Amino acid sequence: MLAELLTNGFGEKEDLNCAEKILYGANEVYKLGLDKEALKMAAGFGGGMAIEDKCGAITGAIMVLSKLFIKDRAHESTKIKELTVELFERYREEMGDIDCAPLKDKYRTVEYGCKYVIIKAAETLDSIVERELVIK
Repeated sequence: MLAELLTNGFGEKEDLNCAEKILYGANEVYKLGLDKEALKMAAGFGGGMAIEDKCGAITGAIMVLSKLFIKDRAHESTKIKELTVELFERYREEMGDIDCAPLKDKYRTVEYGCKYVIIKAAETLDSIVERELVIK
């Protein structure tokens, strides 16, 4: 779903950053209903929040999980915490890290940028969303 959209180049022409690609793409495939103003909130999370900290693709994925699984606020249940921990653990297991700097060092290329890092985040997100929701 999302991983396929990103594999096919979604967001490249628009020059979206990693967090934006995840959120904008998820808005399309998961039918989140976010408008342009809401989508802009992902901008500052690219590049590990501009300081190469937590990967922007992962923080974008957390935004998606929040939109899908929170009705009003985080403290209404433990669901978002559980899904966030799962996302971090699964991504770290597959990629070796969740921080931007080491991921860039290991996977970023001149030709493709961080595409592999972003697609792996999308694959992890897709698997969680597909398990938790029935999306057709």
